[in-house]
Amino acid sequence: MHETLLTLTQLLAPFVPFLAEEVWDRLHGTGDSVHLTSWPVAGAVDETLSRQMLLVRRLVELGRATRAGSGVKTRQPLARALVAAQGWPDLPAELRAQVAEELNVADVDALGESAGLVDVTVKPNFRALGARFGKETPKVAAAVQATDPVALAAALANGAATVTVDGTGVQVTPDEVVVTETPREGWAVASEGGATLALDLTITPELRLAGLARDAVRTLQESRKNAGLDVSDRIELWWDATGELAEALAAHGASVAEEVLAVRFERGHPPIDMAHHEDRDLGLTWWLRAAGQ
Repeated sequence: MHETLLTLTQLLAPFVPFLAEEVWDRLHGTGDSVHLTSWPVAGAVDETLSRQMLLVRRLVELGRATRAGSGVKTRQPLARALVAAQGWPDLPAELRAQVAEELNVADVDALGESAGLVDVTVKPNFRALGARFGKETPKVAAAVQATDPVALAAALANGAATVTVDGTGVQVTPDEVVVTETPREGWAVASEGGATLALDLTITPELRLAGLARDAVRTLQESRKNAGLDVSDRIELWWDATGELAEALAAHGASVAEEVLAVRFERGHPPIDMAHHEDRDLGLTWWLRAAGQ
């Protein structure tokens, strides 16, 4: 820890020279000036960790794009995500947990080859085939349509595929075949750069309540901000709601209170006269004040 502070002092010296000199003298105690020391040398880069973090970022970006395309907002918790990507089996548990947290899913697991979450269809691109095969185009197109679409799509993903025309193997390229992947009902699937991520979009009653609780947290946090409270200020909060939102706040009250730093989180009207706040779209009415007032 002491060495870390010394290094930080050296890095700060060009920006706050007098303060850095004082801190350096107190920590080092030799009378030498921080401005006469050598610039800190960066430690060795952990190449494995760098590759793993790059994969985590790619998966999170892919998952968020998949959510956006499916219309399911990020605040709505989902049950699971399935991943197929080089390096995923070796990813440490803490980094997998980071992916799950960023995507707001309860579990992230490997996507098996037999998962069958996507229906694959292929069709020939007649314009591209015609430019190369001319009069033989109908035969090549028929061969494309007769080939197993999943196997053909997998081969094309690696650069090229071979189809059989009159008993002879003919190579076709990704530009000459149109591949369409349609996620099966209840799933959103996206692939990019050799990584595939599938989100289970089934929202159970429990997940829906958890999502409503997240919506309430967002609204209450905004209310804290509008009230001029610091991010670390504790509050007392009373709330009123009906229907599913009331169920959500009753079931997730402890986590909501923790998120909004409420030392008091009660349903009903406050014991004193206070101005109320209301979100009609959400169906929530609440009263809040800084704790201890």
